[in-house]
Amino acid sequence: MCGIVGFVGVEHAALPQLLDGLKRLEYRGYDSAGVALATPAGIAVRKAKGKLSALEGTLGTLPVEAPCGIGHTRWATHGRPTDENAHPHLDCHGVIATVHNGIIENYQELRQELLDLGHRFASDTDTEVIPHLLEEYGANEDLVRAVRLAEKRLKGAYAFLALSSRQPDQVVAVRRSSPLVVGLGSGENYLASDFSAFLARTKRAMVLENGDMAVVTPTAVEITDLQGYPQSRDVLTIDWDVRQAERGGYPHFMLKEIMEQPEVWGDCLLGRTDGDRVVVPELGLAPEQLDGIRRVQVVAAGTAYHAGLIGKILIERLARVPVTVDVASEFRYSQPVLEAGTMVVAVSQSGETADTLACVGLAKALGYPTYAVTNVVGSTVTRESARVVYTHAGPEIAVASTKAYTTQILVLTLFALALAAAKGRPRPDLVRAIRRVPNLGAQLLADVAGIQAMAKRLAESRDIFYMGRGLDYALAMEGQLKIKEISYIHAEAYAAGELKHGTLALIEEGTPVVAILTEPTLAEKTVSNILEVKARGAEVWAVVDRALARDLPADHIIPLDLAEPELAPAVAAMVLQLLAYWAAVSRGEDVDQPRNLAKSVTVE
Repeated sequence: MCGIVGFVGVEHAALPQLLDGLKRLEYRGYDSAGVALATPAGIAVRKAKGKLSALEGTLGTLPVEAPCGIGHTRWATHGRPTDENAHPHLDCHGVIATVHNGIIENYQELRQELLDLGHRFASDTDTEVIPHLLEEYGANEDLVRAVRLAEKRLKGAYAFLALSSRQPDQVVAVRRSSPLVVGLGSGENYLASDFSAFLARTKRAMVLENGDMAVVTPTAVEITDLQGYPQSRDVLTIDWDVRQAERGGYPHFMLKEIMEQPEVWGDCLLGRTDGDRVVVPELGLAPEQLDGIRRVQVVAAGTAYHAGLIGKILIERLARVPVTVDVASEFRYSQPVLEAGTMVVAVSQSGETADTLACVGLAKALGYPTYAVTNVVGSTVTRESARVVYTHAGPEIAVASTKAYTTQILVLTLFALALAAAKGRPRPDLVRAIRRVPNLGAQLLADVAGIQAMAKRLAESRDIFYMGRGLDYALAMEGQLKIKEISYIHAEAYAAGELKHGTLALIEEGTPVVAILTEPTLAEKTVSNILEVKARGAEVWAVVDRALARDLPADHIIPLDLAEPELAPAVAAMVLQLLAYWAAVSRGEDVDQPRNLAKSVTVE
């Protein structure tokens, strides 16, 4: 979703800091951008539809010495992507500026009220009611008081920053559900939607809680609730290396993040196994908690949902504990029936996915234990869940998830193995074998020229079908999503056994089919399905365990060296990611920032 940045300093000018922060938030997706600087003469604003390069072309006359400002990358919700609808937005007199992430649900009512009072609006956005409300409540004299009064009138899930030229040494921030963090510097402080915006300047940060208001100056951060009562927030040290958030010589963040997976898998697994057992406390759990689990309910969205499907198969197969996986946006409205002994597992890369967070809140309200699988320290899901395990994937900048997904798979695999041991079904062979997975991934990535060539052929397709059984079907679900979201090729995934139940009608001469075969016990059945589509003219790409590749009736074969079938998904997923990546590159698409998509969906 939208990216927010703010800067208040003494020695450094705000504009370079704002632009750098906005560039580091580009991965969130946006269609326009803007900045506002506080000066004694008023608020200086520049904004433009399109990429940051369009904004930079408008900056020539800005007062670059101004030490306080706010910036924004917008992803349109209310109002089309235009210069006028881009943030920041101003009050009637150009004294107050605001940027905003989220949705103001009652903006139409507020807008009409403000129009009746004589306020003049310049955009179609819900955001613009905020500066006009602030003006109405006296922000020209006291911005902090006006923010408290105005916020009481707003309904929705949002975060916003407010700036006044009458008080040009402070930014006031409010968080209502949408994420907002404060970066702590020396003689300067930062505000942003996430840590990556200011990692190059500081690694010390505070995470604002829901209902917090922060008054940020160059030398102080005062946090209160919205009634004005002081709140204490821990100072975190972010252990991400800023170089992880830069491309490092790769043409795209997505390729960089694919290629660094073996390294982050090592980070994810580090310290979590000891000999032939899983170290349960390293998963954020106590051994006795595992023993009490009778059922697992996974809630997630998008790629995290597909990781949950793999987790379901592994937990049921290894621990014999039943698992249900639901799309978070469906679960939260389904009036779910949960049984005693159910643990609700929320999987989210960012820890800020709105629907997933709502599911955690629902589970807590119903009295069920919650467990978060996430990548981001200090994210909302970590504070709302009873227990947390981090994937240690590092910052993921490309919109299409790669390393976050595979580290989620590894964490859920460890969870399945730990639960299996707690239920008297230990698998020491798999615990030992999982430590080999990073090396197997590195071996695969050492020679990917063949995959690149095959992807160029796939790039010519209009439609692609993915198929598999068991774990391979769960992988097929993620494979088809990846190629859809970055190459814009229509793709569908099917359980291979469902071909005769309708899918075969879509197979004709030259139809591309990606078949995944990593499970020896199911391979014979999947081979039969490959023969069925071949008989109808399909062109088949096979992602296959090398031991199963001999005499396989496929047109293109990508053989994999795998440890055990239960540990195959992370390695096999990299092939599907590379196929999607190079297909998109071959078609000339914007791989890191695909159209209409945002990295973190923080509103419904």
